[in-house]
Amino acid sequence: MKQPVLGCIADDFTGATDLANNLVRAGMRVVQAIGVPAQALDAAADAVVVALKSRTLPVAQAVEQSLSALRWLQAQGVQQVYFKYCSTFDSTEQGNIGPVTEALMDALAAQPGGDFSIATPAFPDNQRTVFKGHLFVGDVLLNESGMQNHPLTPMTDANLVRVLQRQCRRKVGLIDYKVVAQGEAAIRQRIAELRAQGVGVAVVDAISNDDLLRLGPALKGMPLVTAGSGVAIGLPANFGLAPSSAASELPPATGLQAVVSGSCSVATNRQVLNFIQSGRPALAIDPLRIVAKEAAGEDLAAEALAWAEPLLEQGPVLVYSSADPATVKSVQGQLGVDAAGALVERTLAAIARGLVARGVRQLVVAGGETSGACVQALNITQMKIGPQIDPGVPWCHAHSDMAPGTGLHLTLKSGNFGTDDFFGKAFTRLA
Repeated sequence: MKQPVLGCIADDFTGATDLANNLVRAGMRVVQAIGVPAQALDAAADAVVVALKSRTLPVAQAVEQSLSALRWLQAQGVQQVYFKYCSTFDSTEQGNIGPVTEALMDALAAQPGGDFSIATPAFPDNQRTVFKGHLFVGDVLLNESGMQNHPLTPMTDANLVRVLQRQCRRKVGLIDYKVVAQGEAAIRQRIAELRAQGVGVAVVDAISNDDLLRLGPALKGMPLVTAGSGVAIGLPANFGLAPSSAASELPPATGLQAVVSGSCSVATNRQVLNFIQSGRPALAIDPLRIVAKEAAGEDLAAEALAWAEPLLEQGPVLVYSSADPATVKSVQGQLGVDAAGALVERTLAAIARGLVARGVRQLVVAGGETSGACVQALNITQMKIGPQIDPGVPWCHAHSDMAPGTGLHLTLKSGNFGTDDFFGKAFTRLA
């Protein structure tokens, strides 16, 4: 079996499929592994993405898991490593983007060029652009986009050089849009200048896909690339690969359809509302009611599954805990941030498992933490990446002991991604 040439480490599960989606669109066959595999790949691939659930872990744990993923990727013979984080660059003041980047750089320091890497969450297809080191979401700065209200990783500073420098011991610099616009030679020259100034990591401006395509050739041979998923569109050509529909082929879809949503992002809240307004059945999961049910010795997941079972034959159903920021803060105030999140993830994962047991074979999951909990509950270890639904969100196909024979078609959607009609459109796209 051909060895993968690109090895990727993603800090959450939806981010992993987001990255894999862009690599597939650019011509790479991609397999996504859930966690660090205990064995080699079970399918041929040009790139492999190891999906971790490390974005909000304590720094030491995030670093440990990322280094474990690196060692496995090196054993597969990859030529370049890609550390993928969210296009909103969200993390705490302590990390985990900076500490993981530096731990990977330390591990790769002996390789030529291992003393330097780039950082850019730019993903213009999803309105994430970097200009003069500042991250924009659409037409507004990151800290005005709603991300300042993120329940786990609120972002109050759009200056990425400043954000990353607070997390790094290495000096952080900038490769600005004027350099990027001049292409590969100018970018390489700027990298050499930054190295001479003692810079170890450089934030890169990108305001269009053309910028990312100009950046790609300049990254050829760089041991470690760190970025959101956007940079991926410019890397496959470095390995002699070109876009091909064959890279995204999946088995035919069968079975019932459902959506499980735990994201509280602005985009997902709109998608939930659109699904409900379209007249499709939807059930809200209240964290406080989960607590009350457990106190009474009852199971809210079982109640939700009893509601869903007679409706599944009529089309997709939605089970969601998505809510507006004020409601989320109120619940967190009563239960605690970590406890509220864990409670919802555990319940939604049990619901996802129950839905698959009842014949669902086309499952959309919204939210990074929710996606991580659901794929683990379904005992999924590897997924083949298929066609794109919306930028950054593909359909995947996975084997699971919960779905013997046909396997399971699965979409893991980052909270901030997708059009308002995403939930309905996803099933149409798969058909």
